[in-house]
Amino acid sequence: MGADRALRIEEPAAQDGHLIAKILSQTIKNQSFDLILTGVQAEDDNCGQVGVSLAQMLGLPHAAIVTHIEITGDKTKVRRELEGGIDEVMELKLPAVLTIQTGINEPKYVSLAALLEAEDKEIKDLGIEEIGLTLGKSVDTKIDQVFFPPVGKMAEILKGSPEEVVTQLTEIIKKKKGN
Repeated sequence: MGADRALRIEEPAAQDGHLIAKILSQTIKNQSFDLILTGVQAEDDNCGQVGVSLAQMLGLPHAAIVTHIEITGDKTKVRRELEGGIDEVMELKLPAVLTIQTGINEPKYVSLAALLEAEDKEIKDLGIEEIGLTLGKSVDTKIDQVFFPPVGKMAEILKGSPEEVVTQLTEIIKKKKGN
């Protein structure tokens, strides 16, 4: 709803989140935009790589797992979900990339008039070569093994300033390595 144009990029079954981000980056790098919205993670492998990789490739600020957005002028204030049910509020300068958490909004039903209007909009098909990429036989990421981590001791929460936490963490690593 409300799109002025659309692009469909035809590529041979990319299952690599980094490659998908590269394709999107190459496609939109010269476009004008204020905000790029992606999903938090892929449904098939639960990898949350595309949005944050895309932001890095475009050199844009980003926020992941966003549950609320407020835009004012050239800034956006977002609430994002952290582990343990904690929320963080942060402000980003636009343009920016946000990965959006499921349930952020109520879907709207499209009116018949909007459906009919959408039929007249152009959907341009692009191939990989047309956006300036050449895909070889290699992929950017290879998964060797997927497994659950072994059950270990309880986590230790390190407290203090960032510098104090780094010092504590360095000591823990040295002890584990036997240095």
